Amino acid sequence: MPRPDRERFLAEPRVGVLGVTDSRGGDRAPLIVPVWYGYEPGGDVIVQMGRETIKARLLRAAGRFSLCAQDESRPYRYVSVEGPVTAIEDPVDPAVREALTRRYLDPEEADAYLAATSGQLEEDVAFRMRPQHWRTADFAAFAADFAEAGAGQDDSAG
Repeated sequence: MPRPDRERFLAEPRVGVLGVTDSRGGDRAPLIVPVWYGYEPGGDVIVQMGRETIKARLLRAAGRFSLCAQDESRPYRYVSVEGPVTAIEDPVDPAVREALTRRYLDPEEADAYLAATSGQLEEDVAFRMRPQHWRTADFAAFAADFAEAGAGQDDSAG
């Protein structure tokens, strides 16, 4: 995807899948978990979580993470970014928490969620990541090529 398309795609409200190196020893694979995230074109990716969660501990240790967002409807598309943690907001800024909530929930749901979870403001942190490496795929072009190839076949044999 061209840069403006991938940035616009990542800025849309999608559930992201966060990946971080699991440094707890043994033969562990990276930790991969779904998260709400925020992103504005040209800016940082921001994720919020509990200060003492395994995610937060691993992010602090690794100092970088990956995030993948996808479109599960055809034609399939995804954007994956990876980069260094540029800031840790501890505790999370209430405006950041509210923006993330309103990004994913309808206004009434967001109001209720924010009220019901207001105690998390003291327990949550936010990590900012500067996208350094991008990976993208947009299967619309592939689907068009596939459809063209299928339309060009001779169906009269038989």
